[in-house]
Amino acid sequence: MERVAIIGASMTQFGKREGWLSDLLAEAALDCLDDANVEPSELEHLYTSNMASGEFEGQTGIMNMLAHDLGAMPAYTQRIDQTSSSGAAGAYAAWQSVASGASDLTLLVGGEKMTHRSTGESTDVIASITHPVEYKHGVTLPSFAGLTARLYLDTYDAPRESLGKVAVKNHKNGVDNPHAQFQKEVSLEEVLESPIVADPLRLYDFCPITDGSGALLMCPESKAEEYTDDYVLLTGIAGATDTQVVHERDDPTVMGGVVESSREAYEMSGRDPDDIDVAELHDMFTILEFLQSEDLGFFEKGEGWKAVEEGVTDRDGELPINTSGGLKSKGHPLGASGVAQIYEIYQQIRGEAGPRQVEADVGLACNVGGFGNCVLTAIMEGPQ
Repeated sequence: MERVAIIGASMTQFGKREGWLSDLLAEAALDCLDDANVEPSELEHLYTSNMASGEFEGQTGIMNMLAHDLGAMPAYTQRIDQTSSSGAAGAYAAWQSVASGASDLTLLVGGEKMTHRSTGESTDVIASITHPVEYKHGVTLPSFAGLTARLYLDTYDAPRESLGKVAVKNHKNGVDNPHAQFQKEVSLEEVLESPIVADPLRLYDFCPITDGSGALLMCPESKAEEYTDDYVLLTGIAGATDTQVVHERDDPTVMGGVVESSREAYEMSGRDPDDIDVAELHDMFTILEFLQSEDLGFFEKGEGWKAVEEGVTDRDGELPINTSGGLKSKGHPLGASGVAQIYEIYQQIRGEAGPRQVEADVGLACNVGGFGNCVLTAIMEGPQ
């Protein structure tokens, strides 16, 4: 199987955006193609990651619309929906198309347009991720997060402040990300005194509703230097699932999809957790940063909160996590989030992250769907 190179990447401004989803997708796509100096007509496959364009905008043919808007015909198109992990699922599909030899040039564009709908309407669309039995009882993702956070804090004797410090850290990182929705710092006091949403989690423990898009351009490693000598290899990528009904898990603080997808990604890349220099994790809720950092093998179970307390995951720490600001500060446009995570690692490995830059040869991104119902883990590094 051919190794796959990312030869171009882009990310739009995240936040409240004017226009339609199609506008955001085209913006990211053109920026990405410009990054690699590639014409739309050269594309063989064009994938679009999106969770709910039908629900949010009443539009479902977005992949064909994008091909038309770009002038990318007759490229094969496909829309990838895997709930809030749609972005990385699209990256997986794009990787498969190139690694298999089906395409020599594949563009993935992920995006979501959400802010034009009310908070209640958006929350209801997102809640559709849950199992129907849970949904009819009014169970939402924030409630799962609150219950799991309480279980984690009690089980591992972690202080409530440790969750707040995740939000503080990620907002601080977001200040230096020009694409982030929130480019402002918050204090621990502000986090701990914000309104309760799902006890013990408060408003600042949650990511915002966001519009935005991102794109990745992939080709076989053997052809990468035809476009650029500054590419990044996608050396490991895998997906996995866990129970759809959260209460059926043996331990709700263990995300089985993270454990399994990362195991496969490490094996594919020939890497292990100690090799990772920087990571982007799916902090839709602050508790998820603890759970993922442990299930990825970075820290022992129940020790993730200590790593945050000790500064290990700070930008100048031993393992920087969410240098982009994470979903918490950067924003969470469902179909774009996984793409934006990979974009951040791409920038870090190329040494183009500006004031966010850390020393990074190998990076990892973990994109979660629902409350760990489906997960993608991707590992990237520079050419050897």
